[in-house]
Amino acid sequence: MRPFNAWLFLLEVFMTKNVFDVLKERGFIDSVTDEENLKDVLEKEKIKFYIGFDATADSLTLGHFLQIRVMQHMQKQGHIPVALLGGGTTSIGDPSGKNDMRKLMDRQTIDHNAKCFKEQISRFVDFSDGKGMILNNGDWLLNLNFLEFMRTIGVHFSVNRMLTFDCYKNRMEKGLTFFEFSYMLMQSYDFLHLYRNYGVKLELGGSDQWSNIIGGYELVRKLEEEKVFGMTFKLLITANGVKMGKTEKGAIWLSKEKTSPYEMFQYLRNTDDRDVIKFLKLLTLLDMDEIKEYEKLEGQELNKAKEVLAYEVVKDVHGEDEAKKALEASKAMFGGQKTAENIPSTLMNKESLQEGIGILNILTEIGFSKTNSEARRLINQGGISINDEKITDPALIITLDKFKDDEIILRKGKKLYHKINLK
Repeated sequence: MRPFNAWLFLLEVFMTKNVFDVLKERGFIDSVTDEENLKDVLEKEKIKFYIGFDATADSLTLGHFLQIRVMQHMQKQGHIPVALLGGGTTSIGDPSGKNDMRKLMDRQTIDHNAKCFKEQISRFVDFSDGKGMILNNGDWLLNLNFLEFMRTIGVHFSVNRMLTFDCYKNRMEKGLTFFEFSYMLMQSYDFLHLYRNYGVKLELGGSDQWSNIIGGYELVRKLEEEKVFGMTFKLLITANGVKMGKTEKGAIWLSKEKTSPYEMFQYLRNTDDRDVIKFLKLLTLLDMDEIKEYEKLEGQELNKAKEVLAYEVVKDVHGEDEAKKALEASKAMFGGQKTAENIPSTLMNKESLQEGIGILNILTEIGFSKTNSEARRLINQGGISINDEKITDPALIITLDKFKDDEIILRKGKKLYHKINLK
């Protein structure tokens, strides 16, 4: 055991940044309740905090990954994360940011999705030995007594005030059901339950959750007369005003079965010059000093920063081997070597191509489009090539004579490739 060195101890304490400062420096923080007091609490205490994940799909997305990064930063500084799976709230659906009511999901689907979320989050956050917790709000929301809940919780919410929040105000023209209107009460009750039963003092979420977080923050303070806090972080929005992680095919998923490591790599590698430094701060765990060096790059040199962004995220999500494969394939693409082994590929039987297969069906089969109509639009817009030859006819039939050495390479846009091999 090394001897105790008081000066070294004080130096380490002095040099350890408050996690609030870390999050602020990296550009996470959007809105905070009682900022100075929260900063002081985070400096002096190791607190429990929570982030909710409604189980609306069977995989987390790149947008969720930002929330996971926040949990990692907080845990690194000794704070205790509580990942709250929305087994109960998913049954209603948050109206925030939605033009229409969310599609209702059955219990079996919600439970399956929550299980998938639990497995994915556990890859990034340490829940062992009291370092964190995964809970499911279905455990306390599904069996609530309606009358008792409205008498004890609903009485503290003003309908007039709730209607001023964007999550409800934006829905008034198209219609807002009481079913959805109750979502804020449920999420607010989550904070109260977590405070009472687990000592959770801080709720975190995206900026679109501010009104829901305020609801819980005020409910706990009214009923418990204790200081709790809420904080939101900025959504992943590109310089063009689009949510990062959204593509023509849909979301960029953390599940490799839904989005391949190569596809995720290419998506991040194609980040706009204006966004790359911001996303390095938000989506990677690279030291800020290193990121500041990338910040000095301009023009073509920024491609190095984009490559680092893509590599770091894919490495952390899918492992170093997958990141190296994706990097190799990407370099081959940008270097013109279209036969790179790590380009996503599909095997097709020669027999199935004897009479030919329509290009629209192929594009949908390999995931370049969701539907034939979307594939047709891509071709009409000049977005599809085969072996570097642009396709202009949506009625094209692909036959064996299109294959060279039992292989063709399709390209969508400028940088997304897919091989088809014959067997």
